[in-house]
Amino acid sequence: MTDFLKNISQQPLHVVDASIPLTQYTPISIAASNEELSFDVSSSKEWESYLATFFSKHQKTVAYGGYLETRAIYNRSEHFNKLSAENQRNIHLGIDVWCDAGTAVLAVLDGEVHSFKNNTNYGDYGPTILLKHSIAGQEFYSLYGHLSLASLENLEVGKKVKQGAQIGTLGDSSVNGDYAPHLHFQLILDIEDYNGDYPGVASKKTLDYYKENCPNPNLLLKLPDETNIMNY
Repeated sequence: MTDFLKNISQQPLHVVDASIPLTQYTPISIAASNEELSFDVSSSKEWESYLATFFSKHQKTVAYGGYLETRAIYNRSEHFNKLSAENQRNIHLGIDVWCDAGTAVLAVLDGEVHSFKNNTNYGDYGPTILLKHSIAGQEFYSLYGHLSLASLENLEVGKKVKQGAQIGTLGDSSVNGDYAPHLHFQLILDIEDYNGDYPGVASKKTLDYYKENCPNPNLLLKLPDETNIMNY
């Protein structure tokens, strides 16, 4: 499946505002091992301040990365935090694209709306859309999390969408699970029985399964240097 996804397009596929050139993108690490993250990582406001400084320093407007990154930010929420290290969910299964609230979110490929929901747990996705894709006999799904509430208006299961069409906008910290604005973008092979939701963070105990079921979204996005900032 990895080769299939990689070969769907030879060109990078946009998942946020296509008018933002890829020259405005830069990789970022929010891994627990990143010593630059010396602020209160439980505070969305401090994250926003850190990102503003990061963007200014790099002279970019979009930051991305995080597939299979081990993170400390989830410790703040009982939704992720378990008693044992083995069961603690802190390994990220998608790519995050950090940019301004209100930025257009695009369907990465032709598909249809599988499901949608506002996931309101603290630290959760907030408004979320899942698309179903069927290409050359292969069926898989894409998840778009941390959207605005308006993104869920007038949606219907089964609604057809075209590659590059706007399906929503990024939410702010008041609705997106209390994070600095960003898109969580994830690929899923077997959606199981989930609707409007799917685990975006794995534990060490479950990682082998989720690595297979949630391949690297950068197979489609083809953003440069993304693998150089990931912790395996």
